[in-house]
Amino acid sequence: MSSAARLIRIVTAVILDQHQQVLVVRKHGSDTFIQPGGKREPGETALQTLARELHEELGVHMDTTSAQPLGLFEENAVNEPGHRVQGEAFLVNATGTAQVQAEIAELAWVPLQPPHGVKLAPLSARHMLPAALAALRSSAGKTD
Repeated sequence: MSSAARLIRIVTAVILDQHQQVLVVRKHGSDTFIQPGGKREPGETALQTLARELHEELGVHMDTTSAQPLGLFEENAVNEPGHRVQGEAFLVNATGTAQVQAEIAELAWVPLQPPHGVKLAPLSARHMLPAALAALRSSAGKTD
């Protein structure tokens, strides 16, 4: 990718269910699933952005106090040719039943580890889901 590629900065969530399945979404007009989230509005923190986006797009409420940072990752954008996407990812807990809203066309619960069963964006498949798995394994190994 040329250095002229434009950078899109987003904040994303890795949300797991009780079976270690991860929630992914597909926007209208796309065939690729991504992590839920979006772009910051002026003055928002990363967690404020996530809470707003998860409520707008999926109708769920995020527990901001338990959000765990996973890292900052970058890949080619799947929905915007010639762009790179930089995602700040968090492992979060959400309450409520996720439902398709706003620009979201479809949602799916997929395995945290491959095969995922859907076409998954490289940002999710190569970076965010492996980071979530590593964080879960690290926390499982800790004793309090």
